[in-house]
Amino acid sequence: MEVEVVIKINDILHKEDISLRELSRRADVRHAALSELANGKRKRIEFDHIKRISEAMQITDIREIIDIKTN
Repeated sequence: MEVEVVIKINDILHKEDISLRELSRRADVRHAALSELANGKRKRIEFDHIKRISEAMQITDIREIIDIKTN
C-alpha cells in the first residue's frame, strides 16, 4: 500500500478566505514554498512551516493541515 501526504493549503485559504500571499505574510513562510506545498510539488515538508501555519491560522488540529491518502 502506498500513501501520499497531502498538505491542505488550498483548504485553509478557502476556509479563511485569504490569498496565498496573505498566508505567506502571516506565517512568515516564503510564498514559493507555500505554492509548492499547495500544488504538491514539494517532496519534503518542513515541520517549522507546519508550526508557523498552525500558529498564524490558530489551527490546533493537525488534520486541518495534513491528510494522508492511500493509493
